[in-house]
Amino acid sequence: MYPRNMNHVGLTVTDIEEAVGWYQEVLGFTLVMPPIEAKDDGSHFADIISDIFGNNFDSLKIAHLATGDGIGIELFEFSKPKSERPENNFEFWKTGIFHICVTDPEIELLAESISNTGGRQRSKVWKLWPDKPYRVCYCEDPWGNVVEISSHSYEQTWANYYNAHKP
Repeated sequence: MYPRNMNHVGLTVTDIEEAVGWYQEVLGFTLVMPPIEAKDDGSHFADIISDIFGNNFDSLKIAHLATGDGIGIELFEFSKPKSERPENNFEFWKTGIFHICVTDPEIELLAESISNTGGRQRSKVWKLWPDKPYRVCYCEDPWGNVVEISSHSYEQTWANYYNAHKP
């Protein structure tokens, strides 16, 4: 067994063109493939997405971006059925992905940028432990997808915690 690489995360938005611009401008992600439309039109690609999304699927727009370390962000805007922003977008107690996380040592500046561009800051900036510099903040994009900001890499943050607090 070996650790697999993370390939991408899929996020649903209600306006893909705006979302592509926002993720490029605010989070600095690189556009890999601009939005295209896919319909249940009998084509090979339509067969694939119909198999994935089922009988209720009719059409969608899809775009691909990449983070600074090459992780893909796949954006979806469903046309039929229409993408909807849920009233409660933070059902953390339910199974499934409930946030993505980006690393930025300037958490306050990024959280402010998120808030100033249609998103919002959900939490304060928290220092995880009094004796360590690791900080986090929860925000959300303008479409309600939760975005955590962490001051340090995942491995650095959690390996250092474990090493300092071994049972």
